[in-house]
Amino acid sequence: MRHSLAQKMAENGCHLNPEEVYAPQRPASTEPNAAEGCSSDPSGLSPSQREVLERCLHALNHAKNDSHILAALLLITRLCPAGQLDTGTLHQIFEAVGFNLPARLLVTAFRGGDSSRLPPEELISLGTALLAALSTDASMVAHPQLLSTVPLILSILENGPNRTDKQTQTLGNEAQSSPGSQTESATDSQTSSSMSTLDEALACDCYQVLNAVCALPQGPEQLLTRGAVLALCRAVFKKQTLSHEKGLPLLGHLLSSSIRPRAWARHSSDLLSLLGTISQNFCRASDLDRLEMCSQIPPFLPPPGVESESQELKEIVGNLWASLRPLIQGKLGQEHLGLVLVVSACLLDLYGWESTGPPKFCCLLVNRACVEVRMGLEEPPGTEISPQLQHTLTACYRIMEAAMEQACSQGAVSNPAQMQTAITGLSLQQSRQVLGALEEAFSAEIYYLKHLAQTSYDDPFLFATFRSLCAWLAEETSCLKEDVIDLLPFLIGYAKRQYKGGGESKGLADWMLKMSISNSSQDGTWSREAALRYLLPALCHLSAEDGPRRVLLSLDTPAMLVDFLSKGWASLRGQSGKTVTRDPSLETACSALLNFAITEPERVRNDPCFIALETMLSEALPALLHKPRLLVLAANCCTLGLMIARLKSTTTDPVELGQQRFFSSVLSFLLSAVQSGQASKPARISALWEEHWEEAGELWRLSLQALGGCVRAQPWITTLIRDEGWLQNIFTLLGSSGRLPDQPSQDALEEVLCAIAKQCPVCRKDISELVKSVSCGSLQGLPKLSTILVE
Repeated sequence: MRHSLAQKMAENGCHLNPEEVYAPQRPASTEPNAAEGCSSDPSGLSPSQREVLERCLHALNHAKNDSHILAALLLITRLCPAGQLDTGTLHQIFEAVGFNLPARLLVTAFRGGDSSRLPPEELISLGTALLAALSTDASMVAHPQLLSTVPLILSILENGPNRTDKQTQTLGNEAQSSPGSQTESATDSQTSSSMSTLDEALACDCYQVLNAVCALPQGPEQLLTRGAVLALCRAVFKKQTLSHEKGLPLLGHLLSSSIRPRAWARHSSDLLSLLGTISQNFCRASDLDRLEMCSQIPPFLPPPGVESESQELKEIVGNLWASLRPLIQGKLGQEHLGLVLVVSACLLDLYGWESTGPPKFCCLLVNRACVEVRMGLEEPPGTEISPQLQHTLTACYRIMEAAMEQACSQGAVSNPAQMQTAITGLSLQQSRQVLGALEEAFSAEIYYLKHLAQTSYDDPFLFATFRSLCAWLAEETSCLKEDVIDLLPFLIGYAKRQYKGGGESKGLADWMLKMSISNSSQDGTWSREAALRYLLPALCHLSAEDGPRRVLLSLDTPAMLVDFLSKGWASLRGQSGKTVTRDPSLETACSALLNFAITEPERVRNDPCFIALETMLSEALPALLHKPRLLVLAANCCTLGLMIARLKSTTTDPVELGQQRFFSSVLSFLLSAVQSGQASKPARISALWEEHWEEAGELWRLSLQALGGCVRAQPWITTLIRDEGWLQNIFTLLGSSGRLPDQPSQDALEEVLCAIAKQCPVCRKDISELVKSVSCGSLQGLPKLSTILVE
């Protein structure tokens, strides 16, 4: 094609005769040993070829019209393929030609006309060849003018070189518009196009440009905004040239990047159809071919939660499982088993065990994942884990997590029968076998982490292993207890190191994407702080036990938790209304600190971090009263603040304003949980609290009990209670029944009322009068209080 194009250019009046420049030399591709003796030339050209190249560049720089430019460019491409041109030569070509010429060639080809006197196909061929050559230099790929040609290139790949005038106008405007302009609809209009078959060399040039753009730091974003996802999908549907060989891998790379959620949000229908096509091909293939195709599946699966209600997606996932089951049940080498486990983990991310298969198969899948983890991690210390094995192990971690979550969804993991809630029909023996395999695998993770040096702390695979172990510890700390206690210095040290590093880790984020691990965090980013967030549930369990708690105190864990809570509150403080976002990790940090406050009174009294915590809680609770979306966090702050305050010694010093505000907020907050019942029926949980009562109810009861302790330790609080009219409000809400809706809440309220009555004679008198005024009679629901009142 290139030679015929030179002839046609000459025939059409090209004033620069190619033979005048090129006659003494044969094309580089046909000259024997062309590169011999010229290793010093970056392009691998001989001195004589280099001389001809310089004459071509001179002709290019002094060209008087497009015909001269085209002739010179053609000679250069015949002399040295674009991929062999050195950076300096490429820059000289760019300075002489710019990106306007290739864009102009493409637009002219699409719009037609006699000005070029060349067939549109050949203009497109040369235009894309120029762009492909220039795109081999990374510094040129990001040029706005090159990016503006992306919609044209996508159009060629989707529909071939033939376009209608209306469609060409849209694409031409994009290519000739300002450099920053972008469009996502350039390929949307396909109803009036007449598709034609692409020349393979032309398709290669187009994919060269797109792959070069994709390799840019913001490349996937650039392609998404210019409609690449939709165009590539449609090219595959139309079976265009190289769409499967080059288009699918490029699309897979795009969908494996950070644009994945947005791509699915914008093009879910097309991507679901594409996934269906890929799934059909996978299911129809032989077992051997399926093994080779396994790596193609994960990039095209939607993120968890996207299209979760789609019946089409459920059918696709069910069909994929049906095709995977024979592979998992068969004998596979480590490489092929790894690919199968990766696909399995991705499918579990979508629908859990719902369509995985019968119980026996589910057990086999978990067992194979656990065996791979043991084999991969129980190597001698210092053994390097290959990237391929890391990919396999991270998939195994997710299969283990899925098994753990289901096993513990309705009970403690120590009860093997709970596994039946996940996989119907699983026998007790099978449950024990699965849990035994999980325990051995997590033991291997502990072994691996114990032998790591601090120099490995930035390794993303370490992060993934840490994350997996935390998932186990969040549910189970009784198994392997001594091993876990021994590992606590590493766990806390690693969490501190990552937390202090702070911010988003791009390296970690990129690695997680490559491992097909979806992120469910609130901001959608992988941050170093996430390590501490994963560890928090385990810290709640461990801080409640004497042995682990002593180790945690020796590692100054409370100070780390206080700092995390303070920074989290600083972030939430500026939010209001619908912008307020609940952060469960802050609530979990409060729970861990509450364990320390209840069990370690001397540490709480003397550790400066708890003084700082008390100050922060005094500021936070009054503000949280006006953020109903954060009611559970408010309940945690209220309970934690009261548990710390009850440890204070009685003092005659003036009460600080912050303390007064805190306790005033406490009284209002506790009162807001109850509302009057109908007639003589018990009081009810308020509408504000009802939605969160399962999580906040126990905290409300603990707060009442802690308030009683504060009344005994700090008598001034009874004055505040009277001033706030709290007692009157409580008895008004109780009404004639004198009861709350459940006995534990009733007992907690009675405890604080008894403490108030004992501590303050004036309050005792107030309570007696209130009882009579609301017709509580003999206070049958509050017998202990009744006894105090008659003393």
